[in-house]
Amino acid sequence: MRTEPSQSSNPSSKSLHNEQAEYRVQGLSCPNCTREMQDEIQRLDHGKSARLNYNSGKLLISPQVDLTRVEGILKRDGAHIVPLAGSAGHNSPNEASPSHTHADGHGHHHGHSHGQGAEQKMKWLLSVSAIFYLLTFILEGRAPETFIIVLYASAMVLSGYTTFLRGLRNLTRLKFNMDTLMTVALIGAVIIGEWREATLVAILFGLNELLEGYGMNRARQSMEALLAAAPKEAEVIRGGETVRVPIESLSVGDIVRVRPGEKIPSDGIVTQGTGAVNEAAITGESVPLTKRNGESVYGGSVSTDGVLHITITKAYEDSSLAKIMHLVQEAQDSKTPTELFIDKFAKYYTPAIMIIALGVTLIPPLLLDLPWTDWIYQGLAILIVGCPCSLILSSPIALVSGMTRAARSGILIKGGVHLEQLGRLEAIAFDKTGTLTKGEPAVFAETVYDETKFYQVVGALEQSSLHPLAKAVMRHLEIKKPQCTFSEAQQVTVLPGEGIQADIGGSTFWVGSEEVLKHVRGQQEHLHAVTADIQRLKAQGYTIVAAVSEERVLGQFGLADEIRPESAEVIRQLHEAGIADTIMLTGDHEQSAQAIAKQSGVGRVFASLLPEHKVAKIKELSARKRTGMVGDGINDAPALAAADLGIAMGKGTDSAIETADVVLMQDHLGKLPGAIRTARRVNQIIKWNIAISLSLKAIALLLTIPGWLTLWIAIISDMGATIVVTLLGLTVLLGKDKSALPVPVYKTDKEQA
Repeated sequence: MRTEPSQSSNPSSKSLHNEQAEYRVQGLSCPNCTREMQDEIQRLDHGKSARLNYNSGKLLISPQVDLTRVEGILKRDGAHIVPLAGSAGHNSPNEASPSHTHADGHGHHHGHSHGQGAEQKMKWLLSVSAIFYLLTFILEGRAPETFIIVLYASAMVLSGYTTFLRGLRNLTRLKFNMDTLMTVALIGAVIIGEWREATLVAILFGLNELLEGYGMNRARQSMEALLAAAPKEAEVIRGGETVRVPIESLSVGDIVRVRPGEKIPSDGIVTQGTGAVNEAAITGESVPLTKRNGESVYGGSVSTDGVLHITITKAYEDSSLAKIMHLVQEAQDSKTPTELFIDKFAKYYTPAIMIIALGVTLIPPLLLDLPWTDWIYQGLAILIVGCPCSLILSSPIALVSGMTRAARSGILIKGGVHLEQLGRLEAIAFDKTGTLTKGEPAVFAETVYDETKFYQVVGALEQSSLHPLAKAVMRHLEIKKPQCTFSEAQQVTVLPGEGIQADIGGSTFWVGSEEVLKHVRGQQEHLHAVTADIQRLKAQGYTIVAAVSEERVLGQFGLADEIRPESAEVIRQLHEAGIADTIMLTGDHEQSAQAIAKQSGVGRVFASLLPEHKVAKIKELSARKRTGMVGDGINDAPALAAADLGIAMGKGTDSAIETADVVLMQDHLGKLPGAIRTARRVNQIIKWNIAISLSLKAIALLLTIPGWLTLWIAIISDMGATIVVTLLGLTVLLGKDKSALPVPVYKTDKEQA
């Protein structure tokens, strides 16, 4: 095997039109600071389109922007660009190599630095600070006061120097954020001689920042572990030998060889070999599926045994895995209404806290002649209580954790806003065919009047037909009469709207809809009985396939679209999860729709709907309550777009998947209840986080009325809220979704027999 270099293994060799350079940024201290740095970068030349995202730790920027000035902005806040894998040898000011992101949105980098060095450094600094602080207790009264103050000052500087530098810089620019609050509070505490409390505040605030960074990094690492599923190279068979090439250079029609343990490079069809393939990276299903000649496979899945030769059907950038990676990264970058509100609230909240603290400091001494020292102390405590860290972190950690958990289960949520919406749904409308049902007809009932001829005639006439109903009948006959061989029909004629006419052994027979009964001569009493049987089958929602001769009706089958084995349990679990209203929208006739609704447990049915009628019905439902729509076909795409939330089956049409807000990457609904439960849990945690953050701050502020608020209480309330918010957000990642249904295995009729 030889290795062939790609002419463009890095997408950056393409035209820079509609392209942005992507960098990983380390040291982002909080969402608010990140937003402020983004605003500064956007004011640079060519920087208007720049995006700096706290959730993903990613910077997207035009290659024309002066990177040295960008580094300067980041450095002022203690952040810096991280060199990506393979960036050695680059001579940019920061020695960081960008990954270029094109209009299609697919970046191809594999950097995995998570700031572990910075975290380790901070741990050491905090440890030394804590030792200095403890020494002050031991040496108090035994060492000179000047030496004790030096220990306090050293501990403060070591644990909070980055905060001080940012805060002092903000003060010179009259910019008020949490760093400004903490800096003013610490300077004030030192001025009034409260060294011990000021030092404790600095150490605990440093610990607070360390925990914040750990929480967000943990959420980012979980997401990046998902994105690591992308293979980097593939073995292409060319001229009888294998050539290892970068996956970006694969073309439709290339044949690749995948050995056991290797990842399939892109979507394709197996052309040689048989083996088990683990599709967990795409569908979330952990049970490997056996793949044979002619069966499709996903890029990013792993061949667990057997060597497979696969013909590529999609270039990598169009593959399922690439789309998932792109959409997951986009989802991280999007902001929910809750996050946007918190950002806006924090923008005005911090200056308001400064004004309140100033009022508490000045009003009691000036108007009530109370001691200045006491009320300066109270004002400083208010500054610490007012730090918005926990409030700003209320949402992002929980959202990233929720989207990561969903993606692990093979559920692609295209943004935090859609995750929030999924958790707020009150009603879900389902398409019938291919969603609640398999989309394939099957025989469910039969009435036989002449067993000798019935099966022979039906088999002879239907065996060569390609009609879906004929195929369903033949699958049924393979089970019912496995040893039976059917004669060759002669003079076969297709009758539009009726079925098939043919001769067998010199006699003429008809197989088709109930319309074929008109060819029967005489026996009116028999025909009346047959008609009654047919009406009974139709009342149950069955489609009729009858077989007749000129003399009599031989029998008929009742066929229907077979319900998916998980549908009834999914509907039951949705009701338990709080989805009170479940609706079926279908173009099928009323009887068939009602039969499926009865089997699945769907609450309401609207039948005989054209695509435009489905859209109108979805709009009507959405006007009354938050409504999601689940579908898989081209005719579902308009309804998916019209719903409050569109949910597509992953093996449905591309148009449905592109239109949808949530994609179930499995070919079943089994993971939907678990996704809704996760989304509801995320929404609940965000509400709890906001309530805890504001409640603790309100309680602490109320303590200023009797003058009981201390710096100790202030920092403990602020730090406690941040720790609780961070840990609650990360709990979304814990455990497995026990309510997820087992993978339905759709066997053939022969296997079921």
